[in-house]
Amino acid sequence: MPHTEPALEARGLTKSYPGGRGKPRVEALAGLNFSAEAGTIFALLGPNGAGKSTTVKILATLTRADSGAAFVAGIDVGRHPEEVRRAIGFVAQKQVSDPLDTGRENLVLAGRLQGMSGPAAKARAGELLARFSLTDDGNRQVKGYSGGMARKLDVAIGLMHRPQVLFLDEPTTGLDPEARADMWAELESMARTGEMTILLTTHYLEEADRLAGRLAIVDHGRVVVEGTPEELKDGLHGDAVTVELAMPRGGGGREVPVSGALEALSGVGLLRGPQLDGNILRGRADNGAAALPLLLRLLGEAGLEVASATVSRPSLDDVYLRHTGRVYGNEQERAA
Repeated sequence: MPHTEPALEARGLTKSYPGGRGKPRVEALAGLNFSAEAGTIFALLGPNGAGKSTTVKILATLTRADSGAAFVAGIDVGRHPEEVRRAIGFVAQKQVSDPLDTGRENLVLAGRLQGMSGPAAKARAGELLARFSLTDDGNRQVKGYSGGMARKLDVAIGLMHRPQVLFLDEPTTGLDPEARADMWAELESMARTGEMTILLTTHYLEEADRLAGRLAIVDHGRVVVEGTPEELKDGLHGDAVTVELAMPRGGGGREVPVSGALEALSGVGLLRGPQLDGNILRGRADNGAAALPLLLRLLGEAGLEVASATVSRPSLDDVYLRHTGRVYGNEQERAA
């Protein structure tokens, strides 16, 4: 019989933290559930404060849940944390390598800390330096590495003991586009082998769309939607319509409110779920190309000037907007 047990599973996880100075406790997780199949990349999406980091910390045994259960590689995290630590690799967002040691020395040390023999650690370090195209720089101090090279080394450190599950926290944050593309290519190569399960947390929707076989969007400590990227996008029937409204000024230089955009559309049924975020109007239409001219005419009749308008196929940005009521990029900016 094939082994079908999830590689990662969260069941009703709750977690809260003290609010400080008499304030109520802050609820980080409020009954979070998800599961990930072995040999896949599973992504957790959501803004800072949504509960992603707390979830990863619980699964990686860095903190304990208040209630609920979590399993990694079939191991109960709460009951057998030491076994879980032997089964996982963890790549934090911040650099973990010692800048004064060489790349090779960092890898060998990581292997020795995981219980590998000296010869085995050296052999494995050589394998990973080659895999991440770092062989020529393996004997250089890490302080001389570029950001992309240092990030590759961090991932290599997490792979030293061949973990069953690898946790990647924001693996490409701060990298330039070329280094990010290189990292994506390496992660895709790792995923194709199916040798391990990868839990990816990321702020980049494009990254999750490209890499993850399945993902979950977390909001206010709960999973609000879960599925493959294509399933989630296909669930948004029709085209995404985005209109940027100009902000004309009235008497005395005062900006004219654009809330009339929704009033202009009420009762017409031209857009499904129209939402106004500042001066950006978003909604969905069965045929965006046909709906756009009528939409522009209605807005013009309402005295609203349009600066730009676009029609596009559904994206993960649209999925996030649909299930949280907020724009993903704006949430990141506010949380930063």
